[in-house]
Amino acid sequence: MNHTVKLLSLACAAPDHIITQADAAETSARLFSSRLKDFAHLAPVFDNAGIRTRHAARPLSWFTEPHGWQDRMQAHGEEARNLFQKTASQALAQAGLKGADVDCIVTVSSTGIATPSLDAQLAGAMGFRADVERVPVFGLGCAAGVSGLAVAARLARARPGATVLFVSIELCTLAFRLDELTRANIIATALFGDGAAACVLRAGPEGIAEVESTGEHLFPDTLGIMGWKIDDSGFGIVLAQSLPPFTEKELGPAVDGILARNGLARGDIDRFICHPGGARVLAALQTALAIDPASLDHERAVLSEYGNMSSPTVLFVLERVLRDGLPNRAAMIAMGPGFAASCVTLRRVG
Repeated sequence: MNHTVKLLSLACAAPDHIITQADAAETSARLFSSRLKDFAHLAPVFDNAGIRTRHAARPLSWFTEPHGWQDRMQAHGEEARNLFQKTASQALAQAGLKGADVDCIVTVSSTGIATPSLDAQLAGAMGFRADVERVPVFGLGCAAGVSGLAVAARLARARPGATVLFVSIELCTLAFRLDELTRANIIATALFGDGAAACVLRAGPEGIAEVESTGEHLFPDTLGIMGWKIDDSGFGIVLAQSLPPFTEKELGPAVDGILARNGLARGDIDRFICHPGGARVLAALQTALAIDPASLDHERAVLSEYGNMSSPTVLFVLERVLRDGLPNRAAMIAMGPGFAASCVTLRRVG
């Protein structure tokens, strides 16, 4: 019996509100230029980010008013439930399944807090069984699209035949801060968008891709590169200027180590499927992994249309790669708070 873990389906979605990069730049200039003396120096990031449009949980006008924890988390709860139900329902339908068929749910998000967790809030609407196992994961940030998929795959491998639903939801725009007069906040304002993705996994003979291996690398003494600081108004971005050069220097050896632990080498990978954190990060990934710029076409397209949605972004890229035809072996790569790198290798089925 073939008990390798297979990806059965993948669905992606984003909120209905669309913000053009031109409108984001104009609004940011109106809100910050008179209060932040370095704004003129930072403003080109809107043009250089490689982004045309982003989707947001709320219309642009919402972000021009101050907000605290309560209304940020109310907005998060409303839109996160919508996106969870939409993507999970679509992924299950693609696999010919329904909510009652799900044995385990892994949900990742680092941009909002929900207790009870989203899976419990939607159990009735989704038709989940009373004995469904729930694994909500917080704090993995941009890496969670890959590391969360790895967790879901390991749970599926441990119980052959069990159906595991993996859902990634991030509403990054709700962390926009009017009061943060910092370089990191302006860059975040130019980069981040909202989105969600869901997929179904099962250890068995059928699927659209095989999850071959998983691995992570935690870099020592790097806590300050990326994350959240938390105060009375909500989340505030921690984003070090050193991220692209750090990626160029450190990512290649980390990925080589992950692959080696799974009996693989970089030459065995036919395509890297990367989290497009931004134009500079994509350039750093290209250098670090010594890959042809043309092979990052789907990454650039997703970045242009959606911005950096944190954890679901790499799954949006995967969806396009699957549509084009997965090569014999691909490696999904994402980095996130820790600072950490996560890798999942996928094999073509059939």
